[in-house]
Amino acid sequence: MKFQDLLAYQKSFSLAMKIFEITKRFPKEEMYSLTDQIRRSSRSVSANISESYRKRVYPKNFHSKLTDSDAENSETQVWLEFSLKCNYINESVYNELLNESNEVGKLINYMILNPQKFGVGV
Repeated sequence: MKFQDLLAYQKSFSLAMKIFEITKRFPKEEMYSLTDQIRRSSRSVSANISESYRKRVYPKNFHSKLTDSDAENSETQVWLEFSLKCNYINESVYNELLNESNEVGKLINYMILNPQKFGVGV
């Protein structure tokens, strides 16, 4: 299996792409602040999942990269909340993206709690 087959990777990548599309409509003055931050953190979730899978032969590294991914997912939620409060997205979009982010978080947590199912320590 390759990391692209992981459900956590697929869902986090999809969420990052949705965020990318939505942030194209953010004000230009947010380009180097909110827009950049939310794009970076959302993309980092997928990147860290891929790194964790590649490092699965080292259980501590697997765990570490997944906790980094979980932290980036939480950061993305903060930026989504700022986006809502700044009226760059509406509540419906916020709830949809937040729900997807929460689902990604659950999948990451599943990987952390069940490393053997992902070839860790094998």
